[in-house]
Amino acid sequence: MSPLEELRHSGSHILATAVLRLFPEAKLDIGPPTDTGFYYDFDLEHKFTAEDLVKIEAEMKKVAEENQPFYRKEVSREEAAEIIRSRGQELYKLGRLADIPAGEQISFYQNGEFMDLCAGTHVRYSSKLKAFKLLSIAGAYHRGDEKNKQLQRIYGTAFPTKEELAQHLDNLEQAKARDHRKLGKELELFVFDADDVGPGLPLWLPKGTVLIEELEKLAKETEFAAGYQRVRTPHIAREKLYLTSGHLPYYADSMFPPMELKEGASAQPEATGEKYYLKAMNCPHHHKLFGALPRSYRDLPLRLAEYGTCYRYEQSGELLGLMRVRSMQMNDAHIYCTEEQFAAEFRAVNEMYLKYFKIFGLGKYQMRFSTHDPAQLGKKFVDQPELWKKTEDMVRRVLVESGINFVEVANEAAFYGPKIDVQVWSIIGREFTIATNQVDFAVPARFGLEYVTAENTKATPLCIHRAPLGTHERFIGFLIEHFAGDFPVWLAPEQVRLVPISEKQLDYGRALRDTLHAAGVRVTLDEHNDKLGAKIRRGELDKVPYTLVLGGKEAEAQAVSVRSRAKGDEGVQPFAHYLERLKAEIATRALPEKKKT
Repeated sequence: MSPLEELRHSGSHILATAVLRLFPEAKLDIGPPTDTGFYYDFDLEHKFTAEDLVKIEAEMKKVAEENQPFYRKEVSREEAAEIIRSRGQELYKLGRLADIPAGEQISFYQNGEFMDLCAGTHVRYSSKLKAFKLLSIAGAYHRGDEKNKQLQRIYGTAFPTKEELAQHLDNLEQAKARDHRKLGKELELFVFDADDVGPGLPLWLPKGTVLIEELEKLAKETEFAAGYQRVRTPHIAREKLYLTSGHLPYYADSMFPPMELKEGASAQPEATGEKYYLKAMNCPHHHKLFGALPRSYRDLPLRLAEYGTCYRYEQSGELLGLMRVRSMQMNDAHIYCTEEQFAAEFRAVNEMYLKYFKIFGLGKYQMRFSTHDPAQLGKKFVDQPELWKKTEDMVRRVLVESGINFVEVANEAAFYGPKIDVQVWSIIGREFTIATNQVDFAVPARFGLEYVTAENTKATPLCIHRAPLGTHERFIGFLIEHFAGDFPVWLAPEQVRLVPISEKQLDYGRALRDTLHAAGVRVTLDEHNDKLGAKIRRGELDKVPYTLVLGGKEAEAQAVSVRSRAKGDEGVQPFAHYLERLKAEIATRALPEKKKT
């Protein structure tokens, strides 16, 4: 573990120490460090409250000040079970003990009166924990399975210094203000109706639909320029398709349960008991499209793109606004190519990512290159070791030669090949997994996909799965938080609001509205009888990029008084001049300029 992970891991043990002092009847599950802090899961009849967090945090400070050393104790499996029972923690800890593979060393860590089954590592003394904060309480199913009991999870964070902690807490406050669920409601972008429609199934209001359609437009323009061809596939398919692809049974838990034809339910010739699945991924359908026509090396690379909807049965406890949904749209595509073409195609996909990062002003990113674990061949990954080595070497070479910022992570590849997960950071430093780029050397052969080579022989193509904008639900959720709802003018649901000072300028406002609308601008006219200040404040709250104030002088001069959210009051400008500038800003998808200080 890194020093920061050790500090946070120790924080989770000190948290458990404090909870047991205050609630001795609590049963413990696990308490690992995380990327942003730590947590511990408790089984307790008493429901933790915000007041409890204050008490627990105060007790943690006492534990820290006691300067308790952390001791490691290595034991046999039998000794471990006895220690767990003697402390009355067998309900969950014996199951965690059983998870430890045979032959692996079993250890406990003790600080003061607290002892926990743990591989470590920890700081030397509890007094190292000086800058920490308990943050929240949440429900968490044991082992992440909603069939199990729901435990109470206490989240906390810790940093080496109080200054770093203060900065993190400030970022968390900004994150709350930018929460896409909060802003989505305030800005009238989307809603959920868990009772009648179902959890995890977003309903897009007109303003939110603008975001979806603008991203679709961007994706289609970008892919057309890059030589992609668009296709369309159905939302359901027979079980056979997913058995052929290998997604069943690997992916069954993430797919909606099948629809089974009942006797007498259909006059069609399908057999009773035939199963159909909602589409969880596009690739099997695209493989069928590749195989629908004879292919030659001259047809490759073949880039098939689809702006489609997929459905995944995410666990209810994992659903989170737009970040984890059950109905998702994506600009998915599959590139069929030869081994010789692979490097150029894979590099081009990565360059497409970088283009999108620039458009959205994403300065910090990292590619997570996920490889396989040889010990999991035939279980988690297809059992073709030579092809794993070959394709992983190919991906690694492209990343290195392209100078792309990446880290390599073992045992997280797709079941059919290595993949890249694209991590980005919002303007306040929150990390998101946005997109994926995968290599598939196994599934095309399952479908019998072939092309005729230049030597007039048959060969199976490689396939690159890519979705640079990921699921658009998650990407929009990220953009809402990244921009805090202050979208660039090209993306904003309402781009311009016209604000007449009085009824005398209404006709002028209507004429400008018609002109802007004809130019493809999303514009509204505020015809309320409110005072000017109230109208301007309303535009600010609605986060409209441009508010154009229309007074008598502006109407007479065919001008507008421009107020932008990015730069403030920009003064009076001829309307024709402003319109040309606006159209250029939209066409180039420009990021807003910041106010000069």
